[in-house]
Amino acid sequence: MTNKIIPQYVDENSREKELDFLLDDRTPSNFMKIAYLGLGIMGSGMVGNLLQAGHSVTVWNRTPDRCTPLVEKGASQADTPAQAVANAEIVMYCLSNEAAIADTVFGEDGILSGVHQGQIAIDMSTVHPNTSRREATAYAEKGVEFIDAPVFGSKNESAAGGLWIVVGGKKEVFEKVKPILEPLSETIIHYMGETGMGATMKLVGNAVVISQIEALGEAMILAKKAGLNPQDVLDVLHVTDFKSPIFDGIGSTLVKRDFSTSFALKWLLKDANLIAQLAQDNNSPIPAIALARETVKAAVNHGWGEENASAAIKALELQAGIEIK
Repeated sequence: MTNKIIPQYVDENSREKELDFLLDDRTPSNFMKIAYLGLGIMGSGMVGNLLQAGHSVTVWNRTPDRCTPLVEKGASQADTPAQAVANAEIVMYCLSNEAAIADTVFGEDGILSGVHQGQIAIDMSTVHPNTSRREATAYAEKGVEFIDAPVFGSKNESAAGGLWIVVGGKKEVFEKVKPILEPLSETIIHYMGETGMGATMKLVGNAVVISQIEALGEAMILAKKAGLNPQDVLDVLHVTDFKSPIFDGIGSTLVKRDFSTSFALKWLLKDANLIAQLAQDNNSPIPAIALARETVKAAVNHGWGEENASAAIKALELQAGIEIK
């Protein structure tokens, strides 16, 4: 593959124009200098695909050992968030919760202490939309553009470049970074509107996910107690007009008693709490989701927080006095 030579401009007041040039009319032979922070299940998979797409990636993680497999694939490793972003054109991160955002973005030696005018920051975490708006304001003070771009999918989709990405922010900034996001995404990248709308869509989508896990658990327990074979039930659910990839994926692992982690139950509870907060903010009724949240909470309190999100159903099994298998 032949790399396109990109001329560099030296006008100190035109870094933003320079970035426009670098991002406009991209082809697969162009690559960017990217900082990626947060190398959990999701972040590690995304970095792997960015490297495969030809980008130069500097990584940082609170647990430095997580960087090693990606360094072996060609990434560079930074000691602090500020160091990671100093020479980047694009700053990307996928962090576990609001506390991690506070430390990594706003904290000492955090991202905001290292960014400069002309960069673009992309938060791919699942957060409350007000957190995205706070980030956008802080970045704007540094002359940095910002979009919120959380993702749907888990371990396998992240590794395979098969995520579904929802974006909030300025439309023109979204158009600039879309070629960078495309290697991470299964389908078109969905622009949802102004800052915070990507984060809002992620919570709305996760409300559906939580409801489906609850519904599947209740239905499978009922089926088992009523004498149906669980696998026969899943075979029917797979072909009906209300079939769902969640029913297929979680149902299959449930009957196998496989709760190995693709998306940890503790993070499902975090998301359920964010959904409850968003609903409260908007005076929106969520009775079914509130019930599902209590199921997830009970399962975490039983010590299953590090297991897959499907372990929420184990709390329902306890109530029923059976296991689905």
